[in-house]
Amino acid sequence: MKHRLNLLREFSVPLLAGVAVAILWANIDPSGYAHFNSTPFLGGLSFHFVANELFMVLFFGIAAVEITQSFLPGGDLNPISKAVNPLLGTIGGVLGPVAIYFGLNALIGTPELRNGWGIPTATDIALAWLAARTVFGAGHPAVSYLLLLAVADDAIGLAIIAIFYPDPNMPTEPLWLLLTASGMAIAYLMRRVNLRNYWPYILAGGIMSWTGLHNAHLHPALALVFIIPFLPHAKAEHKHFFEEDPGDHTPLARFEHEWKVVVDFGMFMFGLANAGVQFSSMGTVTGLVLASLIIGKTCGIFCFGALAAKFGFSLPHGMNHRDLLTAGMIAGTGFTVALFVAGEAFSNPIIGGAAKMGAMFSIIAAVIGLIMGRILGIARKS
Repeated sequence: MKHRLNLLREFSVPLLAGVAVAILWANIDPSGYAHFNSTPFLGGLSFHFVANELFMVLFFGIAAVEITQSFLPGGDLNPISKAVNPLLGTIGGVLGPVAIYFGLNALIGTPELRNGWGIPTATDIALAWLAARTVFGAGHPAVSYLLLLAVADDAIGLAIIAIFYPDPNMPTEPLWLLLTASGMAIAYLMRRVNLRNYWPYILAGGIMSWTGLHNAHLHPALALVFIIPFLPHAKAEHKHFFEEDPGDHTPLARFEHEWKVVVDFGMFMFGLANAGVQFSSMGTVTGLVLASLIIGKTCGIFCFGALAAKFGFSLPHGMNHRDLLTAGMIAGTGFTVALFVAGEAFSNPIIGGAAKMGAMFSIIAAVIGLIMGRILGIARKS
């Protein structure tokens, strides 16, 4: 039974199932789906709010654990020089899609679609990880490279929401960010006194961080990103991204171990809340988002990664330009955070729905990546 549950998690079945149910529901009974998503059901909070504003805090919290651990001695990004190339690749993976989106919109789009440029900047962490492991094997450095890209540009995607897609009816109130900073200070003090239980960090620091972001009218999904790095952790790292070290019982590792299952299966809720679009919604912006993800991500990541290597910031040992090109293609799988951004980019629900279709269709980037791996003769490393 445990093996079956692990397979469900590994193959992102909960997320895909949530997407499938949402699409079917929205096309069979659109008013019923809209009512379900927006009607208060938990203490006056809507299902959409719980999924996007609360659950996604845990999603990005787990991502923050992975990044924190990767910078420890022995981690995939230690020493810091190992992170330069993938971080520059991340910049390419953001600028490339933006350039393609604006260029294509100037040719075939309209001014009202211009605001969708932020949608193709994101990469789906879970699906990219699955596709990368299938193409490269679990032990290939391209897997860690791609995961860092995915986590970093998803964080950029949320920053784009906060900066470029504010609610015009709720202007940003930066003074509230002092509460987020206070949450960080409390987490730091807990770390100083060596508090070995992660709950006080999450409840005290996390709630303050979330409240500060929410009241500042910035997306609170990043609340735990500011708190997780303060959790006590091991002195060194002995695993790769998204692998668990059974010998690590520090608060940081326990948080990941105890909540990763919740996050993996909770992705059903996220898919259900965000993927309910009607097929009739497809339009020009669907193609803009899809082309920007597939072409822009691939070209941007490859060009910036190769250029960084030329200037002395080499690719990870064991990774070559064929691997970089394939990883760039897989990174075009937008999905989760692309859906997230699409929900904020357009106030017009028809245009927003069409943009979400482009984000969901981008799963074909993973399929193309699998084919590229075969054609380019990439050797898997277990």
